[in-house]
Amino acid sequence: MAASLDELKIDRSRGGRSRVGRIVWLVLLLVVMGAGAAAGWRWWEEARIPVVSTAAVRRTVAADGQPTVLNASGYVTARLQSTVSSKVTGRIVEVLVEEGMAVAEGQVLARLDDTTERSYLALAEAQLGAARGALAELEVRYEEARLDLDRQRRLLEQRLIGQADLDAAQAEADSLRARIGNQREQVVVAEREIDVRRTALEDTVIRAPFSGVAISKDAQPGEMISPVSAGGGFTRTGVCTIVDMSS
Repeated sequence: MAASLDELKIDRSRGGRSRVGRIVWLVLLLVVMGAGAAAGWRWWEEARIPVVSTAAVRRTVAADGQPTVLNASGYVTARLQSTVSSKVTGRIVEVLVEEGMAVAEGQVLARLDDTTERSYLALAEAQLGAARGALAELEVRYEEARLDLDRQRRLLEQRLIGQADLDAAQAEADSLRARIGNQREQVVVAEREIDVRRTALEDTVIRAPFSGVAISKDAQPGEMISPVSAGGGFTRTGVCTIVDMSS
């Protein structure tokens, strides 16, 4: 009976060892979980940083006496570039240039309405013709007055007329001579007016200032063009833009 009671006693030493084992396993589990969390956090932080690829640059130094070739990319910019406009304000009736077209210096690029300028030129030519006609008439009259003055002098020598008659003939000749001088000046003025009108007519023709390539076409027939900005979008300031690719 005593032996049976001894067998029923609790083995406290075995229970203590079991608790220690469970604690050890729990600690190991926490360590593993902590290491996994740290590794996961590090991976997440690295994933947040963007990766930028850069191209390697290699520079080759040539030996003495050997040529060196440098390859580079970039843009070629022409030094001579011009937006071609007109000298006067007017309405475009014809555009003779297209984008990408090669043009020569002095080539006609566009024309403006020249109706008014042609009318002014025709009027100036008519005025010049009238001035020349008046001058020719005065010269004929002066020649007659000069001949009459000579006759009056001979008659005065013969005492057939008085001094007053000779003086009147002299005054007429002098007056006509003065009028001829004034009329010649009028002819010169009329000639200058024609030069001005011809220049104004020529200004309705827009020409290329130099040889090059048209890189843009900026106006169309029917639009207004002016050498200065009108402050709105209804008036063009240029027909096209030309660049000299050789500059």
